[in-house]
Amino acid sequence: MKSSASPLRPSRTQRIAAHALLLALCLPFILPLVWMTSTSLKTDDQIYAREGRDTAISLTSLIPNPIKWSNYAEAVQTVPVGAYLRNTIFLCAANVAGAVLASAIVAYGFARLRFRGREVLFMLMISTMALPGQVTMIPVFALFRALGWYGTFLPLIVPACFGNPFYIFLMRQFFRTIPEELAEAARIDGASEWRIFWQVMLPLAKPAMATCALFQFLYTWNDFFGPLLYINDPTKYTLAYGLQQFMSSYGGEWAQLMAGACIFTVPVIVLFFLAQRTFIQGIATTGGKA
Repeated sequence: MKSSASPLRPSRTQRIAAHALLLALCLPFILPLVWMTSTSLKTDDQIYAREGRDTAISLTSLIPNPIKWSNYAEAVQTVPVGAYLRNTIFLCAANVAGAVLASAIVAYGFARLRFRGREVLFMLMISTMALPGQVTMIPVFALFRALGWYGTFLPLIVPACFGNPFYIFLMRQFFRTIPEELAEAARIDGASEWRIFWQVMLPLAKPAMATCALFQFLYTWNDFFGPLLYINDPTKYTLAYGLQQFMSSYGGEWAQLMAGACIFTVPVIVLFFLAQRTFIQGIATTGGKA
């Protein structure tokens, strides 16, 4: 006997309509990216509208004619993109490693270890998320300056090595979903709490760790205020700060500026598409227990 289709399953027409609606909603967000890419491939004559020319954005105005690929080469020659990229990747690697590992250790303690005042300390830690960065900016800057760290990468790396409240919350919820029987079996075999964390819990928490690593990478990659506040050596500029300096010095070179912005944006887009499944899995599995 042929079974009837589930009434909750959307029809083909409904799926097409839903996808069309989602694509329409994406257009306002995609248009700035398209405009940036188009401008990076144009000549100055195409970018600056002549007198009497219609400046409204149209499909034909978004297509460069001719395409000037040399804008990217000129942007790389004008700005030391290689040095900025090395600095940014170094900061991203150090911040991701420090923030994820420190947050995992603290999250495991809140999730698995029982001690007096655990819930109070956890709520106190979570409450720091409501503290604006502008409130702590001046005392933290004074502290790092007194330590002699001003002008170095240390103020941009060391705070991440003490964990992040949001990452701690995510991984704590994930650790609470792992069956306690796994830890009990390891304890019966004589494993210490650190060995249980390192060899049993941490490998199982890879989806949540990957999610936190992606968040931290994007934050460090896009961070402009931190380098602006602590870095005064042009050889230590990051991509975000270096592009701002380029805009200040060569404000009229829009083609090269957009080319630099494309170079800055492409790695983030590629990383998100490569890690999209892991990112969604990590978010979906951090519901945890109440």
